[in-house]
Amino acid sequence: MTLRELAEKAETYIIELLEGRCRSHWDRAGLAVLFALSQVYRGIVLLRLNLYQERLIRQRMLGCMVVSIGNLTVGGTGKTPVVEVFARTLTAKGRRVAILSRGYRSKSRPLWQQLRDRFLRRDRRPPPKIVSDGQRLLLDSATAGDEPYMLASNLPQVIVLVDKDRVKSGHYAIRHFGADTLILDDGFQYLPLRPHFNILLIDATNPFHNHHLLPRGLLREPLKNLRRANVIFLTKSDGGHRLGHLKQFIRKHNPKAEIIECNHKPEYLQDVYSRQRFPLEELRGKRVAAISGIAAPEGFEAFLGKLGGDLVYAERFADHHRFRQQEVIDFVNAAGARGAELVVTTEKDAVRFPMLERRDLPVHFLRVHIDILSGHESFNDCIARVCFL
Repeated sequence: MTLRELAEKAETYIIELLEGRCRSHWDRAGLAVLFALSQVYRGIVLLRLNLYQERLIRQRMLGCMVVSIGNLTVGGTGKTPVVEVFARTLTAKGRRVAILSRGYRSKSRPLWQQLRDRFLRRDRRPPPKIVSDGQRLLLDSATAGDEPYMLASNLPQVIVLVDKDRVKSGHYAIRHFGADTLILDDGFQYLPLRPHFNILLIDATNPFHNHHLLPRGLLREPLKNLRRANVIFLTKSDGGHRLGHLKQFIRKHNPKAEIIECNHKPEYLQDVYSRQRFPLEELRGKRVAAISGIAAPEGFEAFLGKLGGDLVYAERFADHHRFRQQEVIDFVNAAGARGAELVVTTEKDAVRFPMLERRDLPVHFLRVHIDILSGHESFNDCIARVCFL
């Protein structure tokens, strides 16, 4: 078993604990340990924020527009489609946009190269990975990371760079590509670079999980830090009135932020391998098998039923799981044994699918886009301010 597989098993076990699926005294003891660790984590987070707020550590400014889009929680808010719609809209309005990503679980340089460069005293600050130069797609998903690859594939005119040091990658985007607008993907906790706009995403169906910080919960920082957001997107909203309490809670911590409701709307199906597109009606009346490795698979699986599919089999893997060929073959065989006529996955998972020479069932992914339900004026105003400041 590889280190990544061990990490995924540990991650899955911890998520089961956090969701209340305790089965023994050992599980309850594990929760107590996680709570103690979360208190230590809280202290570190607050100390770090205080150092920046008191300007003991200074934030950098790069001389161009910087828009940060991120979460308070770990995963599951549907951030990537929101980053995409911002980048697409800003590009259409004439901005030269670069997306700066840390490239979660992207492939790092081989250890021998890192040791060689350190021993030979070469430049210890290699340039960022260029996923797209705004004209060509240059890296695969394993090297770039899932989200950067997906964004670069869907945004042919947008520069996409990957580096943990986004001050460095921001400088690179400005100097080498003439970028005048930087979007920090998953940037709410990235404090070294000061944004002009802090855009925070909150999952309307599960806003703050159990209200505990990592690792006892899924919060990255205390809820009071909602106050840093300039615009708040409530994702996965149904457009109803049941969000009143959530909005009141947000207003308690941040009375000034604009609140925009949106949801993820299915757009079409696309074959993972041939790239052929199909209308959503293709699902109606079909027996469907779902496979996914995302933070919140429930919404994806629910879409399949709402679109008329009959979900006969489903498997869920850890978030960002990189599928092995044998895993997909085993899944297709199991799905076929249950009478499935079609395999469906998410767009984010599709970039991690291995090549299959033989496909006994069609394998499609579900393409979704952001649909603004309320706050159109706020969204347009936000875009306008980014464009004309």
